[in-house]
Amino acid sequence: MNRRLILALSLALAFAVPISLLAGRVWIDPFSPVTGNAALILMELRLPRAVLALVVGAGLGISGAAMQGYLRNPLADPGLFGIAPGAALGAVLSFWTGYAASVWLLPVFALAGAAGAMALLALVAGRQAGVALFAMAGLMISSLAGALTSLAISLSPTPFAMSEIVTWLMGALTDRSWREVLIAAPLTAAGMALLLTAGRGLDALTLGEAAARSLGVEPRRQQALMIAGVGLTVGAGVAVAGIIGFVGLIVPHLVRPLTDRRPSSVLVPSALAGALLLLVADAGCRILPLAGGELRLGIALSLLGAPFFLGLLLRMRRGLA
Repeated sequence: MNRRLILALSLALAFAVPISLLAGRVWIDPFSPVTGNAALILMELRLPRAVLALVVGAGLGISGAAMQGYLRNPLADPGLFGIAPGAALGAVLSFWTGYAASVWLLPVFALAGAAGAMALLALVAGRQAGVALFAMAGLMISSLAGALTSLAISLSPTPFAMSEIVTWLMGALTDRSWREVLIAAPLTAAGMALLLTAGRGLDALTLGEAAARSLGVEPRRQQALMIAGVGLTVGAGVAVAGIIGFVGLIVPHLVRPLTDRRPSSVLVPSALAGALLLLVADAGCRILPLAGGELRLGIALSLLGAPFFLGLLLRMRRGLA
């Protein structure tokens, strides 16, 4: 079943990628030679944007599946670890200080914020912390990073800096280039490798922490894999695209019924489905006609994710009734 799902998602991606390259305000005719402006649009604007959508979407999808397996909570989201808000805080500080004017320093600040959140999470949770304490530590870091981000916005030195911060926090892949791909791709690949390594431990945790220990799962190692894996995937995504929510929440729920429901079985399909979701959503944002410009990707996914989240909550409530 899992192989068929992976094959189906791979075929869907193979179909969606060329469509996303052709779609936009300026449609490219696939039956005519790609030259001149069309070649420039394709190779320098749409292709890196599509690759970045695949990379960021895969990272968010697999991190959401890993978090839901680790916390044994279907409502878990990568933002709960505090790493995405930490990365956002780092990026906001680059705008606040003016260093964002350098093309490389904004992602560096964001990655530094993600690394700081990872270190703080490991420090607060402790070496022997249980999953519940770990989740509470992540929530605390999320709240702290969110408060500091709001403070930085309210103390923005110029209206231009405030506008840039707010626009960036909305999340988008607009005007991204191969530079962002080179930043995000290796970090996301490393994070995904760590999360796949943690798959066996996630399966054992479904039996409870005590049972997982008896099966040879080392809690400290599992915690380190989760922090590093989620930190790299989510931090890299935020560093190049801003805050893009709900992907890590929606995707695992869509693919889990099509697997054997073991956390390790959900990881790869979630990565593929996350890449597909972000690619299609980004193409939709490009096509949608808006007078003020392009719809921000983060807003579009929030408009999709909020009703999905509400439906999930209502279904869970009916299950408890």
